[in-house]
Amino acid sequence: MTTQKIAVTTASGNLGSTIIKHLISEIGAENIVGIARTPEKAKSLGVEIRKGDYNNKEDFTEALKGIDAVLLVSGMDHPDKRIQQHRNVIEAAKSNGVKKIVYTSIFGAEEGNAFSPIVASNRQTEEDIRNSGLQWAIGRNGIYIEPDLQYIDTYTKEGGIINCSGDGRCGYTSRQELAFAYFKMLINDSLIGGTYSLFGEPISQQELASAINKNFDTNLVYKSISVADYVNDRKEALGEFMGTVIGGIYEGIRTGKFDGISDYQKVTQRKHKSIDEMIQEFKN
Repeated sequence: MTTQKIAVTTASGNLGSTIIKHLISEIGAENIVGIARTPEKAKSLGVEIRKGDYNNKEDFTEALKGIDAVLLVSGMDHPDKRIQQHRNVIEAAKSNGVKKIVYTSIFGAEEGNAFSPIVASNRQTEEDIRNSGLQWAIGRNGIYIEPDLQYIDTYTKEGGIINCSGDGRCGYTSRQELAFAYFKMLINDSLIGGTYSLFGEPISQQELASAINKNFDTNLVYKSISVADYVNDRKEALGEFMGTVIGGIYEGIRTGKFDGISDYQKVTQRKHKSIDEMIQEFKN
């Protein structure tokens, strides 16, 4: 493999920073550029950091100079803003002669629940990337396991895991597992032109509760409530936008929109870690 200069956007975020740390271990810090809206927040990563605000195409025109491949980590803004923000990066990559773009999209339904507008905006970015003229690869991430594990104290206080998922199954993943997959997508040319679903074996919320109990010595139960009640609860706790989004995710689990076939082994040549393995990795 010829050494490439790889840039990773949103370097100070949870996923971006995890991917950078993995890339350092694989190809060395000297071959990586982190791009962050606020560069000071990413200085501790130990790689070159350049300024890049998704709303500012000129930032990325400068930040992507001398870059061979860029990992575009999906933005966190409202769906109606994200499409143009991502286009700013795609257009800057083209103008700089970047050879490859890899995009962290998301698994889920484009319509049918309150999370769907985010999925639909990601699908538009996927289409923009396919039409860019660049080499490309796209990952569709499953739901992160980390927020549930960070929420254990709250679950314990509330007496269990309470949401609207019913008996639906969800393909969870972790940032560590995604970091390994995106490393492969960045450096393995045989994956060019593919769209890959990235998550582990789908599990129910009851199975999630059982796994947490096993690994944390807790005694959680799962209680399913109505979609309306859960959305209202999340809005009160998180505000209108995030509450609606979170409610939409769990409604999607309820209706089977996060239960599917993963391409993780095709991308990485190994099985995705189990729920128990991901929990143990989180604990360590």
